[in-house]
Amino acid sequence: MQHRHLLSNEIDLLLDGEAGFGVAPLRAHVDECADCRARLEEARVVADALERLPHLAPRPDFADRVLTRVQIVEPWHVAAVDTARRFVPESRPLRALVFAGASVASVAVSASAVWIAFSANLTLGSATVVTGRVRSALVYGAQQGFESAFGAGAADALRANGSVAVAAAGIGLLAAVGAAALGFRALASASRRRGS
Repeated sequence: MQHRHLLSNEIDLLLDGEAGFGVAPLRAHVDECADCRARLEEARVVADALERLPHLAPRPDFADRVLTRVQIVEPWHVAAVDTARRFVPESRPLRALVFAGASVASVAVSASAVWIAFSANLTLGSATVVTGRVRSALVYGAQQGFESAFGAGAADALRANGSVAVAAAGIGLLAAVGAAALGFRALASASRRRGS
């Protein structure tokens, strides 16, 4: 037999006077092992001292006071079922009416979802047409504005040359604005010199 000391739960079994499968070898070990016998006697002294202590009973509202401070987390599915039960009527005819109404609503929502899914092509096609028309209107308006500002010749040159003409016109416009700014600056500095 392998020699090992008793575990605390085995000492508790002997202390409680348990009689059952596996207790006899524990008693035999205690008879042979002085260390385990000493630990069993120490545990018996502690248990006897605890038994001699006065038995106190808590106040009657002790459990209620403790439980008011304990936060009980209710699982989400239990909360959902409880919430649904509050809306379900008690009488059978009203339950049948609520069930019928919920069925009609779910069928309507499902049919709407199916209709939206199948009409998405129609919606996207309509959006494409509207976007194209808006873009055409903006381009036509920009062309008309350019033609009225710079004349028909400039508009014809723009149409003929495309992006090259737009780039050249933009560079020319920037050069004109820069030259005007430099001219105004030169005039301002010249007038300051005359005034001083």
